[in-house]
Amino acid sequence: MKKSSFYLILLLLSSITVWGQNTSLQIKLEDAQTHEPLIGATVRVKGKGSIGASADASGIALFKSLPSGKLSFEASFVGYESQSFELELPLPDSKQPFLVSMAASHEALEEITVSASRTNSRIEDLPIKVEVLGQEDMDEESSVVPGNVASILGDISIIHIQKTSPTNGNQAIRMQGLDSKYTQILRDGIPLFEGFSGNLGVLQIPPLDLKQVEVVKGSVSTLYGGGAIGGMINIVSKTPTSTTPEFTGVLNRSNLKETNLNAYYAQKYGKTGLTLFAGWTNQQAVDVNSDGFSDSPLIKQFSFHPRFFYDISENNHVNVGYSFITEKRAGGWVNDVNNEVVSGPNFVSATDFQRHTVDYNFKHGFRKGHDLTVKGAVSYFDRNFTEGSKFFKGNQTSSYTEISDYLEIGNHKLVFGGNYTLEDFRKPNTDSTLLNSYNYNTLGFFAQDDWQFTPKVSLQTGLRVDHHNVFGTFVLPRISLMTKPSQQWTIRWSVGTGYKNPNVFANQTPANKETSVSYWNLLPLSADIKPEHSVGSNIDVAYSVTIAEKLNIQIDQAFYYTNITDPVIAQATPGASVPRTYLSNAAYDIRSYGTDTYLRMTYEEYEFYLGYNHTIAKRAGTGETAYLPFSPQDKFSLTLAYTIEGKWRFGVESSFVGNQYLYDNQKVNNYSFWAVAVERKFGEHLSLVLNAENVLNVKQSDYEKVVSGTNANPVFNPIWAPQEGAIVNLALKFKL
Repeated sequence: MKKSSFYLILLLLSSITVWGQNTSLQIKLEDAQTHEPLIGATVRVKGKGSIGASADASGIALFKSLPSGKLSFEASFVGYESQSFELELPLPDSKQPFLVSMAASHEALEEITVSASRTNSRIEDLPIKVEVLGQEDMDEESSVVPGNVASILGDISIIHIQKTSPTNGNQAIRMQGLDSKYTQILRDGIPLFEGFSGNLGVLQIPPLDLKQVEVVKGSVSTLYGGGAIGGMINIVSKTPTSTTPEFTGVLNRSNLKETNLNAYYAQKYGKTGLTLFAGWTNQQAVDVNSDGFSDSPLIKQFSFHPRFFYDISENNHVNVGYSFITEKRAGGWVNDVNNEVVSGPNFVSATDFQRHTVDYNFKHGFRKGHDLTVKGAVSYFDRNFTEGSKFFKGNQTSSYTEISDYLEIGNHKLVFGGNYTLEDFRKPNTDSTLLNSYNYNTLGFFAQDDWQFTPKVSLQTGLRVDHHNVFGTFVLPRISLMTKPSQQWTIRWSVGTGYKNPNVFANQTPANKETSVSYWNLLPLSADIKPEHSVGSNIDVAYSVTIAEKLNIQIDQAFYYTNITDPVIAQATPGASVPRTYLSNAAYDIRSYGTDTYLRMTYEEYEFYLGYNHTIAKRAGTGETAYLPFSPQDKFSLTLAYTIEGKWRFGVESSFVGNQYLYDNQKVNNYSFWAVAVERKFGEHLSLVLNAENVLNVKQSDYEKVVSGTNANPVFNPIWAPQEGAIVNLALKFKL
């Protein structure tokens, strides 16, 4: 054998030997934001398509035998950007997995951060279930129904918007079948809508300057107080995001003689920023069913909401806002209402109010994962209410001050702090009521721990201690557990306690239909009345998957239970010559339980939502079945939208309200509500929206008389269905 042939054979043998030095490799794939394992993600060796591995329950993709040397890999997973990388094998430490963090693709759903959680966590990472109506929803609603947020909240199956007055059109929110007083309302994380100021005007907030609306189902007492028994709604304002000025104007007109003109401006100027909203509504009273009384009230409203932002330094930020709203609202004999005749012979109910609010928020960052926040607000609410010769005037000063600290330690996210709430109501002694002035204040302390126990399990525990100057001390524990068996499945379970202090101005359900809650008949609170206490539990099972990076499917199934002891109800004084109403603790409990189911799908330009809520809300312990009035046992909600990018958007909404009862288990008719909207965009700056609500023209007057009696002394039946009939509006939207 020649020498050259011998060396050639040695070279080939050495090459085979090197290639034959195989090694194992572990690659861990995780979400770049949440660091959760991406179960089912795949890794392949480039150029060797048959060599690949899938991630197990821990996110580990295992290669048992790979050749030594430099290899190229590609990691991929549905809903995430594919990622390429090179490795020199064997790795220095082959026992430790090589980490690959994958970012969600642009086709994935928009990331949503929930501000009410105080941890600024993504919605997917919260141990409690939160529904968020985001920026896109607010932008659409600002054109479809620019006057208020009531319409978009009512699209969620678990929320029922109830009209509380047949004359002034005021509305209230019912969640999980419970009265509106059990739903806590926040504006930018601050609870100010209590007592005399109540939720009057809250649902009239226009959506144009809102970033999102956060809906938390069930008891969430730890961070904001015990009033969130049925749920909590946090209305979040926009913030300036760019040095390029943003301006949006909306002009709207409806067949109910309603005109809205809203404008929003935002801009950052280096370290400072500004948002500014101004809105005007003018609406004439309309008699839809031709009985002489208004079915849609007269409304004259003006809103003004500037907010100033300043980045003091990299770690110190402050914003200050001022909100002003003035409104005149009237209903009754329609001719007198529109002519603004209040003291004539015919019945007219009129209310005027002004609300001034100054809010502030200061945040200091000690380091990443450690922030101190000081926030609060002071609000002054003044209201005049008249019916013929009777009048009621009062004002309320409310304030909220809070100091909280957020700290990340290992797998723990800690929030602890304290807050002080003031509610000071004042009225003259010369009005037509027997009510008294009062001063309530509450000092509270809270602590909450979000513990990422394992990559798949997180535990949230919380405790609040409140002391009220009249009703004493309350201790409110709460616990939530979240587990993710896989990337697609999430299971949440929570138990919480709550309380609600008696208040003559809280929306009350009368004990029976003969009991009047009119201010003229209300008596002051008795000394022996007690606070209400609650315990509630929620279970939520969610499934989410993205198929072919285009079709996203979300399915959610929730179960809930709430029990309220010593509920405060309104009752008529027995045998009184002059009818009076007093508040007392009922001899029964209020119990609500049910299920909430929804399906959401998005595919390219199509969006679909179908929700079903089944709730049984009743009096417990009476020995007989007594359903709570105005609490539909069945509600379906449907939304379908199609978009032609930059040109058209079409939408259809529908809801079915069934098995609703009034007093004494009186069942009322089921009804359906349909709405359609068409938006035409003309370039980037101009769009025209035609919207039709209640296209089937469903009205309560189709089933029964809404009002009886005389023009001067009418008797109104309870409102359980739409009054206004079909509503058509045309909106012009200009965006710069």
